[in-house]
Amino acid sequence: MPSRTCGRSLAALPALLFLAGCNNTLNPLCGSARPAPLIGSLSPSTMSFAQVQQGSVLIVNGSQFVSSSEVVINAQPLSTTVVSSQQLKVTLTTGVISGSGSVNVTVHTPSGNSGDLGCLSGGNSSVLALTVN
Repeated sequence: MPSRTCGRSLAALPALLFLAGCNNTLNPLCGSARPAPLIGSLSPSTMSFAQVQQGSVLIVNGSQFVSSSEVVINAQPLSTTVVSSQQLKVTLTTGVISGSGSVNVTVHTPSGNSGDLGCLSGGNSSVLALTVN
């Protein structure tokens, strides 16, 4: 039986191709794959509804952000500024948040065009809660 790497049979791959594990950065077939975003904190983690009415900026800190990553507030994707691979900025308005309460914040990165090559690409982060007073 042929060896398997990342769910694929090595017999199906060209003889000169070497796949070093399942890490997308080491698999040459995963060149366009994007990492799933990870979020760690929000700044601020609490804000007043008056701040939202004024168009307050929310900073999302984490890792593995790419140029196509976007902040999603209560399932609504927002226009996002990617500051770095570790920080995103988004402006919150009453069009997104209509009152006080807990707001779900996630980051979504669309998949790349790696196709079905056994490469994971893009995805959603975990959820953090923003408290609006």
